[in-house]
Order: sequence, then C-alpha cells, then structure tokens
Amino acid sequence: MTEIKMYIKHHCTIRDRSVYVNGQELFVSEESSFSDFSKSTYRHFGISYPKFFKMDNLSKLAFLAADLVLRDYGAEERENVALVFGNRSSSLDTDLTYQKTIDQEDQYYPSPAVFVYTLPNICLGEISIKYKLYTENSFFVFENFDPSFFKAYSETLKSTGKAKTVLCGWVELLEDRYDAFVYLVSDDGEICHSEENIKKIYQN
Repeated sequence: MTEIKMYIKHHCTIRDRSVYVNGQELFVSEESSFSDFSKSTYRHFGISYPKFFKMDNLSKLAFLAADLVLRDYGAEERENVALVFGNRSSSLDTDLTYQKTIDQEDQYYPSPAVFVYTLPNICLGEISIKYKLYTENSFFVFENFDPSFFKAYSETLKSTGKAKTVLCGWVELLEDRYDAFVYLVSDDGEICHSEENIKKIYQN
C-alpha cells in the first residue's frame, strides 16, 4: 500500500480567551463568558455572517476556528474539503440550555431555536453552508482528543478519493469552558501530519 503523505497547512487554536493562528497569538479578550468572547472575536476579525448570532455556542466555537483556517482559500481550493470533527461533551451545553426550558411546568417555554442545535454535527452544517462544502463530514465523540484517529481518518479519506484536503477539528465546549483546535490537512505544507506533530501543536 502506497504511503499517504499529508501535511498540516494551517491551524487555529482557541482557548483561555485567546486566539492563535499558525502558532501566533492574534487576539486576546478580557471577556470571561464564552458568549461575549465569541462576539468580540467575531468582530475583531471582521467576519461577516449574520447567521452567526443565531448559532449555539458549540457552533460558534467551531465556526470561528474554521473561518480563521479557511478564509484565505478560494472556492476552487475548497472544492473537495472533508470535515472531521470531534469533542467530549457532544452537544451537552445546548442540551442543558434546552432542558431548562422544559424543567418547570409553570415556566414551560421550549424554543425551536434552541432545540435545532441539540446535535453536535450541526456545527459542521454551519461551516459547510458558509463555505459551500459538499463533501464528507463526520462528528465523533471521544473521551479525549485523539491525534491517531484524526491522522488515520484523514489518510483514509485521501486514499479512497473521498477528499483532497481535510479540515480536522477538536471543538469541546461546556458552559464557559471551551477548547478548539482546527487544522487543515493538505498535500503540501511544511509540517508533516504525524501524531507527534498534531499532539505538539494542540498542546502548545
């Protein structure tokens, strides 16, 4: 079997009120809540996508990180980009929000706007709509971030011809605790897509 060589072309990390792109800290916010932090990040980078403000927090986190990785790619370059994402808490943050709307009979106010986001893969839909991505997309739930899985899955998509490039992402969010690491895997680049490099970039 021919060895698949892939490279980490761009990457973005969002955690602790900071945004890093390709290892450089580009934005730091004083906002303590994720809701406020996400809005300030959106405005700081001049993102224009009004639907952003209707998204749940998990989708906002994934969208912001993906946007900062994909924004410099043209339509042709994004033509065959697969999405492979994962996290630990699934959509629990939004599920808890929805649960609060149905907990008490005398204050029963279930909102379809909240309910529509009670699946973790919805965030992939938001990214796909924004960037017109029509290829493979999957969302997995793991106990912890697993570099070996993302490496192997990306190589499988490439070797089977299902994708030319792959956008991988770990987007964990529960209440105001958040951690996003999104990176693009391509045929070219300077950083080999190895377990060691994935882990190193994620931890840094």
